[in-house]
Amino acid sequence: MGCLSCSALMLEGGGISLERRESSPIPVEADSICPDRFVGLSLAEVAALPAYFGRRLVALGDLFDIDGMGAESITVRGDLRSVKKIGQRMTHGRITLDGECGQHLGAYMTGGEIVVHGDAGDWVGAHMAGGRIVVHGNAGNYAGGVYSGELRGMTGGTIVVHGDVGREAGSRMRRGMLVVFGDTGEFLGARMIAGTILVAGRIGRRPGAGMKRGTIVALGEAPELLPTFRLACCYEPVFLRTYVRRLAQWGLVDDATAGDGVFCRHVGDATTIGKGEILVRDQSE
Repeated sequence: MGCLSCSALMLEGGGISLERRESSPIPVEADSICPDRFVGLSLAEVAALPAYFGRRLVALGDLFDIDGMGAESITVRGDLRSVKKIGQRMTHGRITLDGECGQHLGAYMTGGEIVVHGDAGDWVGAHMAGGRIVVHGNAGNYAGGVYSGELRGMTGGTIVVHGDVGREAGSRMRRGMLVVFGDTGEFLGARMIAGTILVAGRIGRRPGAGMKRGTIVALGEAPELLPTFRLACCYEPVFLRTYVRRLAQWGLVDDATAGDGVFCRHVGDATTIGKGEILVRDQSE
């Protein structure tokens, strides 16, 4: 363990770092890696927080070298592909991940920020209600989505993925925003209740299947829509300009004019109440 001689010091400022000791395909459940869990703890107490290595209950200090001071900022390094639930239910602070990470990142979070410098696994921000997640790589399936048997997925906050996402991103989304710079898998925004999804790349098949309300925006290439969507009009959506400019102010979008131009508005899904919309950029401009 790194710097346990400092364990009597309370984590009141700066930041704390965790580095994975060795790579292993055995899944690790580490929901204790969260600013809320670190507040007021010494390094020794942080190292003693629980984690699961496979089915075995261990301590964080058994898996990570831990150093630094400060509960508000956490940096995690090493091979994190099998490490799940980092930042689960976090309400404040910042987590930075240097490298790929596993499933359920930021699930149920209500505040704070998580930044991933690499790829992330399935269920990024599942059921999140607030805060911000930025993935500088690809994300797996069900980003901002819903767990099986649940009625609502993401209910607030912002997820930005600079690469691609898998299938059923934004499934049963209730509020919040999902921004994808790359391509998406099929069933984007399936059974969506409300919220906004912006996609700069290519959208997969059957977007908005079963959606009730909400907005899906195709800034790039969109597939042929389901026949349960009808063309309502073509117009210049002012709200989209506002959204994109705010993202640019946050430093998450380089082109503040990406939301400008004429979009064709398709409403549906007619198999539900049909108040959702898919906006597709008018390629005839």
